[in-house]
Amino acid sequence: MTDQVLEAFELSKSYRVDDRRITVLDNISLAVEKGEFIVIEGKSGSGKSTLLSLLSGIDKPDRGRIILHNTDITELSEDRLAPFRNRTIGYVFQSFHLIPSLTALENIMFPAELNRDPEAAAKAAELLRRVDLQQRQHNFPHQMSGGEKQRVALCRALVNDPQIVFADEPTGNLDSANGETILQLLLELRRELYTTLVLATHSREISSKADRIVQLADGRIQAQNRRDFTENV
Repeated sequence: MTDQVLEAFELSKSYRVDDRRITVLDNISLAVEKGEFIVIEGKSGSGKSTLLSLLSGIDKPDRGRIILHNTDITELSEDRLAPFRNRTIGYVFQSFHLIPSLTALENIMFPAELNRDPEAAAKAAELLRRVDLQQRQHNFPHQMSGGEKQRVALCRALVNDPQIVFADEPTGNLDSANGETILQLLLELRRELYTTLVLATHSREISSKADRIVQLADGRIQAQNRRDFTENV
């Protein structure tokens, strides 16, 4: 048996658009085990990105609870949630979200510096080496290709040795070759570090590697397909 690193109970989320309230997620419950690789699938508008935002503490649900690493993050104030999130999770955005004024090395160091980690620079340099970008450490985002920026974003997500990594369409803005590189990096780092992965994606290639596929439609979980993930780590 493996421990659960995340549990979500009866999550609901809606947004007001003009005079209408649109429900994006409706009564979602989900548990994620340590070391598991979960893919969240669904058509555009099914709620994939919103679910990732809630599970990672970027946004708060209207109703429901989220227990992350034995902490109820729905009860935390933003002042307490931000440092907890920085220590506990990594997040890879589809659009990279690198800081334009920082170099590749500095972008990766940033979360570790927030944690006052004296080894921030050394950890960032080692991660760059592992993704074969040591020659780009002093380059700014505008000097890098999309694939290079996504590798830097992945390193940034991993620099604090997070319990769990979320990724929202991590290969969506990349060509097939760079998308395959990012997928292989995620899988290699997961095996080496035993990191839990939760990805939202349309990619059938990524889904084929997952331990569990959670299918969303109209804001609800329609199906879950599970394999024994201990065989794949």
